[in-house]
Amino acid sequence: MIILALSGNKQVALENVALRQQLRVFTRDMKRPRLRRWDRLFWTVLVTIWKDWKSARVIVRPETVIGWQRRRFKQYWRRLSQSNGPGRPVVSIEIRNLVKSMAAANPLWGAPRIHGELLKLGFEISERTVSRLMPRRNKEPSQTWGTFLSNHVGQLVSVDFFTVPTIQWRVLHVFVILAHDRRRVQHFNVTEHPTAVWAAQQIVEGFPDDSAPRYLVRDRDSIYGKDFTARVQGMGIEQIRTAPRSPWQNCFVERIIGSIRRECLNHVIIINEGQLRRILKGYFRYYHETRTHLSLDKDAPTARKIQPRMFGRIVQIPEVGGLHHRYKRRAA
Repeated sequence: MIILALSGNKQVALENVALRQQLRVFTRDMKRPRLRRWDRLFWTVLVTIWKDWKSARVIVRPETVIGWQRRRFKQYWRRLSQSNGPGRPVVSIEIRNLVKSMAAANPLWGAPRIHGELLKLGFEISERTVSRLMPRRNKEPSQTWGTFLSNHVGQLVSVDFFTVPTIQWRVLHVFVILAHDRRRVQHFNVTEHPTAVWAAQQIVEGFPDDSAPRYLVRDRDSIYGKDFTARVQGMGIEQIRTAPRSPWQNCFVERIIGSIRRECLNHVIIINEGQLRRILKGYFRYYHETRTHLSLDKDAPTARKIQPRMFGRIVQIPEVGGLHHRYKRRAA
């Protein structure tokens, strides 16, 4: 200030002193004044053109000014690195759903196989995008139960128990062996006290003369103990155990048990084992020879011939004690 005053710039020196005194009062009253964008820009430019800029600062710290400059440097390079295009193209919901359905229906497929199928369907998409859209798998890929049953239907049987109460409050247990190829009941039996030995004997009676299947599907009931397992293994049958509390994995035998109840046992009163055995024999005869099945293209397990209209009039034949009927053409 003294130099400015002696050099003839008294007015500038006094103005400078007045401004500095006001700034000191301002900083004394406001601990942290607010600076705008242009204030920051002024200081960052001043740093680059004036080496002694620190001598004039009052309300800002050197670290703050340097931080502003670094922030501007980052923003500058961020704008340079940004792409001018619209970015990654949006994947349509149709492709997203298609990738998920393909991955669920084909658990053995990976992203390359699904990508190849999408290319054949006319979708222009990268394999990287397909890999990103695929759902995460927490376990090794495996075929579904439906695929396993379909591939081994000719060499596959299912077994299961179901209970039937009697009029005397006794509980009878029915053991059923179902062959999957034609939904045929291969064997059944009734007992009041089932054991593993008894269940193993039913397997022997159901498959005489080396007619044993390759696979046997069953649940994890304790009735299938060591005696049952040893007898089945001795016959060369591989046991396929379903998961705990998963009756849908043994769906075929569960379905026939439901049909037995709905179409027969729910409409009769059971007195004893002998009566239950006779009723089930009559129902299974109807089931095999007359009843049509959706899974067999509306045919019976024992195939029924189509009778042309010229064969004569239609007659009604009662079966299962009149609960069901068979219809045939018979010449007059």
